[in-house]
Amino acid sequence: MKNNKFMKRLILGLILVFFYFPILYMLVFSFNSGRSLTSFDGFSFQWYVKMFHDRNMMEAIYYTLVTAVVATFVSTIVGTITAIGLSKSRKIVREVVKQINDLPIMNPEIVTAVGFMLFYVSLRIEKGFVTMLLAHIAFCTPYVILSVMPKLRSLDKNLAEAAMDLGATPFQAMTKVIVPQIMPGIVSGALIAFTMSFDDFIISYFVTGNGVKNISTLVWTMSKRVNPSINALSTLIVVIITITLLFVNVVPIYKEKRQKEGRPISNKTFGIIATCFIVAIGSMLFALKGGVGSANPQDAIAKYGSDTLKVYSWGEYIDPSINKEFERKFGVKVIYDTFDSNELMYTKLQSGEAYDVIVPSDYMIERMRSEDLLQPLDKEMIPNLSYLSDGVKGLSYDPKNTYSAPYFWGTVGIIYNKNNVDKKDLEEQGFGIFKNEKYKGHIYMYDSERDSFMMALKSLGYSMNTDNPKELQEAYEWLVEAVHTVNPEIVTDEVIDAMANGNKDIAMVYSGDAAYILNENEDMEYYLPEQGTNIWSDAMVIPKNSKNPKLANEYINFILDYESSLKNSIYVGYTSSNAEVVETLSAEGGEFYGNDAYVPRVGYDKDEVFKNNDEVKKIISNYWTKVKIAK
Repeated sequence: MKNNKFMKRLILGLILVFFYFPILYMLVFSFNSGRSLTSFDGFSFQWYVKMFHDRNMMEAIYYTLVTAVVATFVSTIVGTITAIGLSKSRKIVREVVKQINDLPIMNPEIVTAVGFMLFYVSLRIEKGFVTMLLAHIAFCTPYVILSVMPKLRSLDKNLAEAAMDLGATPFQAMTKVIVPQIMPGIVSGALIAFTMSFDDFIISYFVTGNGVKNISTLVWTMSKRVNPSINALSTLIVVIITITLLFVNVVPIYKEKRQKEGRPISNKTFGIIATCFIVAIGSMLFALKGGVGSANPQDAIAKYGSDTLKVYSWGEYIDPSINKEFERKFGVKVIYDTFDSNELMYTKLQSGEAYDVIVPSDYMIERMRSEDLLQPLDKEMIPNLSYLSDGVKGLSYDPKNTYSAPYFWGTVGIIYNKNNVDKKDLEEQGFGIFKNEKYKGHIYMYDSERDSFMMALKSLGYSMNTDNPKELQEAYEWLVEAVHTVNPEIVTDEVIDAMANGNKDIAMVYSGDAAYILNENEDMEYYLPEQGTNIWSDAMVIPKNSKNPKLANEYINFILDYESSLKNSIYVGYTSSNAEVVETLSAEGGEFYGNDAYVPRVGYDKDEVFKNNDEVKKIISNYWTKVKIAK
């Protein structure tokens, strides 16, 4: 009997550890003095300080809370009234509406999100805070109705009529008789609505714009290079939720205890508590709103035709101070939206979203050029183009830099632990080392179909831009053999922190990530195979539908300036397109002195730039799925 009790407690303990250890882990690392998410370097409040100084993060918190509070309030009222109305309706009407109400709950969120997006696009409604709020109200209301209906079914149907027989108006019967009886269902529906709105990502991502983002979309777009301030933000949210839950659970117990003692708490007291709570929330929102400021327009409208510039780029891909400096210098407001993949960026642009500057990758620029989605740069307004490194001038996707101004660039190579990996193996095998059984269990393979097939094709001696079905088939078989032989762990950007901490010995990474790893771990080295590799480049372009191309050219020139490029490269860790900056940071005393990954290989005839080919992309996408299944 005792053994059974012990086992039950042990299982319960393990379940609690399973659920709450990740939260505790995140809380501890929110006080880490370093950027690592796996190695605790010392206690510090620096990420909390940076969080409160990060305008993007403060804006995300503000919009998240405002949207959640308003959506909860509106959806609770609408849902409750609808449920009460349905309870008095004919059965056929009730059943039809119930089925309609259940549809968005059962429907995959991505379908709902795309539906909202297309609806707004068809009505030519500019996406922003209002569109996100309306979408949140729409998808929260069904949950309120679902929570309230069971309570209404348990009520005596004659209660409302009895109240009106005693002199109550229909409104009084509803508010003073029905509503108090179904209050638990209303509260449950409101809590579900708040939770659904607060942590929603998929729908919010597709229905928002103009720089408006909630916490979920902010965290998602920062997934490429995780900002440890996210740990601080998440910890604060957990603490606030914990305090709220304690308050919600303790107050009823305290109230019941006072009633048993004959000292009930008056409604006036609850009113004062509720008012204080509302004032506290309002004050917090007002304080956050203070961080959502706008620049003084000065003569920007007269000179450029607008005082607002919309930029669309990768998450964590710019020093936050640069946009602030641009705003101060030109008297404008920069709306900076972020994406996490070229394909999602392209989808959003195709939906009708208008931006002034975007930062896609090489192959996507080629695609957008071919579809006439870009407009030429005004080179007279961008004299800083003359400072570009030779390695990013005249690349195949834009030979004369007519449409694009390179932002960051680099290579894809192998990061390895020099203490555990024989360099001769790398020199002899190149990418073939990913099939060397000697390193079985010590390899990370990057979860990227494009880069993984590049590795396989280069190892086989083929062009990474081949469209030959036989060569693509061979590359697929090469990758299948690799996963069977060395049992690699297939990962995404967690490889950065993992290699910095020496968790495995070999991984394929982007040179910018390799530069960070080399600075963090002196045991690591970077190697570019002689078989050739991918020379990648992200560049600034101006979409055809830009509403402010003149200011867009001004912004591109500002980003290419030496000071801006220097700050950017130090903050992000990727190779700058500005030749002087590369020289400064790689020289003795520079941030990346002695770092082999920072300065890309230039002029090697086997290195290539990816070309856009939709048919090949479909083939390798299908193959890559099979490779991961084969593992």
